[in-house]
Amino acid sequence: MSVPFSTTSVRVPAGFQNLLEGLVREVLREQPSDVVAFAAQHFQRLLEQREAGAVDPVAWGALLED
Repeated sequence: MSVPFSTTSVRVPAGFQNLLEGLVREVLREQPSDVVAFAAQHFQRLLEQREAGAVDPVAWGALLED
């Protein structure tokens, strides 16, 4: 997926859109008062899951986007 930006085109990394959609879903579900802190915790949990050998959400999201 590429996003037009002025006269250049920026390529969005595979899985990035899915990763952000997951964050948005959780923010809407939880309605945190501090969205930045919530996002940091959300991504920390995903990182810990990936390092523990669970499914990598970025790799999984990239498969969904194809």
